[in-house]
Amino acid sequence: MATIEIKVPDIGDFADVTVIELMVKPGDAIKAEQSLITVESDKASMEIPSSHAGLVKEIKVALGDKVREGSLVLLLEAEGSAALAPTPPAAPTASSEKSTNVPVAPVLQAHTATDLVATPELPGHAPGAMSADLPHASPSVRKFARELGVPLKEVRGSGPKGRITAEDVQGFTRAVMSGATQTIAAQAQNKGASGATVSDGGGLGLLAWPQVDFSKFGPIERRDRPRIKKISAANLHRNWVMIPHVTNHDDADITDLEAFRVATNKENEKSGVKVTMLAFLIKACVAALKKFPDFNASIDGDQLVLKQYYHMGFAADTPNGLMVPVIRDADQKGVLQISREMSELALKAREGKLSPGEMSGAGFTISSLGGIGGRYFTPIINAPEVAILGVCKSRMEPVWDGKAFVPRLMLPLSLSWDHRVIDGAAAARFNVYLAQILGDFRRVLL
Repeated sequence: MATIEIKVPDIGDFADVTVIELMVKPGDAIKAEQSLITVESDKASMEIPSSHAGLVKEIKVALGDKVREGSLVLLLEAEGSAALAPTPPAAPTASSEKSTNVPVAPVLQAHTATDLVATPELPGHAPGAMSADLPHASPSVRKFARELGVPLKEVRGSGPKGRITAEDVQGFTRAVMSGATQTIAAQAQNKGASGATVSDGGGLGLLAWPQVDFSKFGPIERRDRPRIKKISAANLHRNWVMIPHVTNHDDADITDLEAFRVATNKENEKSGVKVTMLAFLIKACVAALKKFPDFNASIDGDQLVLKQYYHMGFAADTPNGLMVPVIRDADQKGVLQISREMSELALKAREGKLSPGEMSGAGFTISSLGGIGGRYFTPIINAPEVAILGVCKSRMEPVWDGKAFVPRLMLPLSLSWDHRVIDGAAAARFNVYLAQILGDFRRVLL
């Protein structure tokens, strides 16, 4: 019998995360890759797996402890060659049961909600509010809250010593689904002239969400939304409500760039790397961000954080919902390397194996619908970024060259930007400059 130390593996950029759940106990027989503990930061929850199989001898962490990469989790008794041939520790992934970007503002869930008048008094919802202490709740309630996408740090507990119960989590979900962000007592003072209850909605004066029995009108089917889509909905709702969006539309002539892309793929056919237009877009956006640094920034209170790095997010459509992997230091990489990394990250996204570190740190995001179709759309900014570029399917169009109409391949661009940071003139210049680069990619070298 050999005693092995099981430690926290690489968890990306996260440090000093809190242990919120112990999933094994001394004496348990565990398998390699079995989850041992659950940890949570202000952005993600993740399970820490075991690198070996064996018998749990002693647990070295407790609920509420802070851990980081290399922290000792437990001592394991492994037999024979298990200690000599360890299984490489797997980086914890943002699984379909775990939440990214938590805490979040109003969470939209597909669960039955009751009329606010019939519910007990509910706590006010302060988006982004953080507590210095670990929320007081049992592991089962924490799991229940994660399944619903509820940030426990924003839930007021009604149990002994403020302990959060399952009923508190359900009440919070009902309040958010109904558009309520304040207590029933406060809502009673906000009734409109019609007598309808008006929730505060963060000062927006929103009516309660309509409660409808859809089965009265015909056959229906109820289906649970995938976990990733629930998380995306919560984040998109927050971003759309809290960021003053404006969207500029333009077109870029990519006739020559597309011809170069096709020729490049033919020349590198044996390499196995397929260059997509999105890889060129990433390089073009990096050049535009360097010329217009306010687009590669974030708001922090009364200050603007201007980033000196160029980490580019790209939206990946997966069977479980939308995910945004990040290409780091895109300014230091060529189109072939970016294409290779995009392919690898997109595959991990589809398999649900992206780590939190692979989805964080972006300064600018591109959302491409080019493989599907459409003309223009309004992409929602991915906070804390201040801009996002949406692109649709390119099409051949007649373009006047001064003498005649000639066929040119045009790419629709949709740039959404945060009006607190960027004004219309700067956004128009950004789009024009980006289109110029895509029209003549040699400008990237300037």
